[in-house]
Parts: sequence; C-alpha cells; structure tokens
Amino acid sequence: MKPNPTALALSLLAGALLLNAQAASAQANPPPATATRPAKNPAEQSSMPSNAPPATTTQTTGQASRDPTVKKMNEDEKAKVETKGK
Repeated sequence: MKPNPTALALSLLAGALLLNAQAASAQANPPPATATRPAKNPAEQSSMPSNAPPATTTQTTGQASRDPTVKKMNEDEKAKVETKGK
C-alpha cells in the first residue's frame, strides 16, 4: 500500500495544532502551588531517632565462610593482578 502524501501532511498538521493547543492551555492554567517545603530549623523536623543498637564491625552480613580452596584461588588471582596487572 502506497502512502498518500496529502493524508500524511494533514496528519502532521493536525498533530502540530493539537500540540500547540495543549502547550497554550498548560501556560494559561498553571497547577496549584501546594507543595510542602522542608523545615528551616532541624528542631521542626519530625523524624525520630532509631531505638536500634548501633552497628558494630563484628556483625556479619549473612555471608557464609568460604571453602579454603576457593579462598586460596582468590588470593592467588589477587596476587597476580597486583603484580602483573589486568
């Protein structure tokens, strides 16, 4: 099916007119300015401190200990990268 140049031109013209009408409407009717602003003083903020104990360096992340063979292979590769580069 061969496209009709007249239909294409009319379609583009209608799209351009619709876009201009939407832009003009958006400029004439701005949205209401009801956004809340952050507090100027920290005392006015409503966040509460956590009751959880502070984190320690001895807490684990759930990672299981590695197999000694895998650990040795990783150390060997790390040594190669440090001496030879990538």
